[in-house]
Amino acid sequence: MPDARHALVLFSGGQDSTACLAWALERYQHVETIGFDYGQRHVVELECRLNVRAQIHENFPQWRDRLGPDHLLDLSLLGQISDTALTEKREIEMNANGLPNTFVPGRNLLFFTFAATIAYRRGLNVLVGGMCETDFSGYPDCRDNTLKALQVALSLGMDAKMTVETPLMWLDKAQTWALSAQLGGEELNALIVEHTHTCYLGDRGQKHEWGYGCGQCPACALRARGYRGWKEHGSSFADTHRGDL
Repeated sequence: MPDARHALVLFSGGQDSTACLAWALERYQHVETIGFDYGQRHVVELECRLNVRAQIHENFPQWRDRLGPDHLLDLSLLGQISDTALTEKREIEMNANGLPNTFVPGRNLLFFTFAATIAYRRGLNVLVGGMCETDFSGYPDCRDNTLKALQVALSLGMDAKMTVETPLMWLDKAQTWALSAQLGGEELNALIVEHTHTCYLGDRGQKHEWGYGCGQCPACALRARGYRGWKEHGSSFADTHRGDL
């Protein structure tokens, strides 16, 4: 029997958030999605996210009745006050503080705060995000401790228990491919290859075995390396994380 709680997935239309959506649909009775338009260079992801939702609804009947409405919020102000390679056309490089200039300060903190506001209004009490400490670019708002602290703050500030779930937190990208294969089989990973978007530059003109993208930016490199690792060791990864469902 599914968990009776209702969940809201932070859903960008990328590989990680699609794996998280499948994870939530497998687990919870009712699942809604939320996305954010914050002036990102890869704004094409907003179109991809709708395609992914439509494909899941059409091709995964076991999840169809659990998939609820989608919400899209305009957070363009975040892009206006940011000075990053995700919100401006500039070279991707490391900053003096040791963080890549693709880091958008406050992004995940704001995403979860706005998601919690929507969740409160709609009676949803689980927030699901694709943040990860294993394969990430050093973003401090992807760390487990950050999100645990945020869960406490949101629950206190809303005077309602909000659970923040991060099913990918301790998985590398190869294990994420294995998890989605375990959840939805080859069909789900084929959907991820064809319809999701990860490339920081918003390039959908080149198709690779792992999906569309420039093939050079950090997001593409990580996705490609994970795909190759999954293809080489997929069965062992799946066995290792079978208990995560």
